[in-house]
Amino acid sequence: MSNKQILLNSRPDGWVSPDNFKLADAAMPEPAKGEMLLEIAYMSVDPYMRGRMNDVKSYVPPFQIGEPLQAGVVGKVIESNDGKFPEGTYVVGMGLWANYMTTTGEGFQPVDPDLAPLSYYLGILGMPGMTAYVGLKGVAELQEGEQLFVSAASGAVGQVVGQIGKNMGCHVAGSAGTDDKVAYLKDELGFDAAFNYKTEDVYKAVRAANPKGIDVYFENVGGPVLEAVINSLNFNARVALCGMISMYNAKLSELPPGPRNMAVLVGRSVRMQGFIVSNYPDLCREWVGVGAGWLGEGKLKYRESVAEGVENAPQAFIDVLKGNNFGKQVVKLSDA
Repeated sequence: MSNKQILLNSRPDGWVSPDNFKLADAAMPEPAKGEMLLEIAYMSVDPYMRGRMNDVKSYVPPFQIGEPLQAGVVGKVIESNDGKFPEGTYVVGMGLWANYMTTTGEGFQPVDPDLAPLSYYLGILGMPGMTAYVGLKGVAELQEGEQLFVSAASGAVGQVVGQIGKNMGCHVAGSAGTDDKVAYLKDELGFDAAFNYKTEDVYKAVRAANPKGIDVYFENVGGPVLEAVINSLNFNARVALCGMISMYNAKLSELPPGPRNMAVLVGRSVRMQGFIVSNYPDLCREWVGVGAGWLGEGKLKYRESVAEGVENAPQAFIDVLKGNNFGKQVVKLSDA
């Protein structure tokens, strides 16, 4: 039995392409003393991984050429050689783009497959859901009844941001890249307003979707959307900088200019703050309980895009960067 893996074949210059990846058949790993053998059921592909393909310093080290890429994974312990968890335990943590891997269990946490689908621990109950909660509660300090706007609102993080806002009695508006996604936001998730940023005048659409201005902006996109939002920010507004996917594939020598209206932040006493979700471990743990409770009460909905097989992980990742996915993108590797 072999272990399929996806290796980093080369570093992209601009847009990621299939040539940047390599499918390899590795030998089945054997757990050493103190390790476990994990069969991966689902792996996650997320926009932040684009930055790790560059050989630059960041809050996490870059992927290495010729080695398997890393991703959030959820799977089952199928053999334990005195590892952290016994055989049969389902766990979630940072793993590899691979069918199998060995680990001591450091950084992994057990999960209950009866509480939610396994893939949810990579999405709404995992890093994306935690990111939404941390950004709104820990960074932007969203209050009940405020005016909330989120970009990439149908994505893995954005759809949770909007629903947290609705559960707090806020006016919630968002942008997305297709009419189907816009309809999902309004008809399924209960957004008060949403628009297609690819087909509408962004500046007019932001104003129309937020008639009372914006108290909190959850930023996932950057570019023209950010510039348009700045003009609609209220006094003492807060901006949680989660990501700027519009810039991730720009060549380092051709980065687009920043917003031209940053002076607005001064006159309106706006606070803009970037954040890394792992810096808020207490809020991350809190979210699992809050999110699971809301799921059980029917106060949260979640949509996923599921690719099949580790060999299709590179294309699934490229689809995320191009906005072709709908909701959280995961790759199913097994029925573990």
